[in-house]
This record gives sequence, C-alpha cells and structure tokens, in this order.
Amino acid sequence: MNKQRTVYSTDLGQLCPDCRHPVKACQCQPVQPDGDGIVRLQRQTKGRNGKPVTLITGVPLAAPELKKLAAELKSKCGVGGSIEGANILIQGDKRPLLKTLLEQRGFVVKLAGG
Repeated sequence: MNKQRTVYSTDLGQLCPDCRHPVKACQCQPVQPDGDGIVRLQRQTKGRNGKPVTLITGVPLAAPELKKLAAELKSKCGVGGSIEGANILIQGDKRPLLKTLLEQRGFVVKLAGG
C-alpha cells in the first residue's frame, strides 16, 4: 500500500466527491442564476480614468464555462477583458455587438445603465 491520501482534514471543509473541490466552490454542479435569468450589459467608466468598459452580469454559467465565454467574447470583439467574480469585463463600449453575440447563444439580454 503505497497510496497516500488525506484521511481527515478540516482545512477546506466538506469536499465534492466528483471534482474534489470544496462544496461551496464545486465546479461540477450546474449554477443556478441568482437573479431573474436576464443577462445585463452595462457601460462603466467610473474608476477607470474615463475609459469605458462593458460589464456583463447575470450570466448563469459555472466558472469554467464563464471563462470560455469571456475568451470567445473578447476574441469576437477584438479587445481585452477580464473576469471579476461572476461578471465579465470587456474593454470599450461593445454593447450592441455583445448583445447580438449573447442572444445568438440563447441568453435573454438587456442593456442596463447609461
């Protein structure tokens, strides 16, 4: 018996039996949308030296799928961006293009904010 495994540990709490991540950060369970199931696109400039970004909120995807979606959207728009929590940031005001791309993927999209 040369297999080493943790017999008992309280470091991470309860682990998912499938992906072995903590239950709160499980990556194999489908994510239930927190809100009303509508993806919102918002233009922001506050705190960014006047440079606009498009904030995408309400996407009902788990972390790996959200990362893939963000990479695809950045590629199609030809700009950079990032993920902050469950939100996607796309550089520049690309709301009309992002709206059509997300609607093609089957999301209900609304333009929010100013």
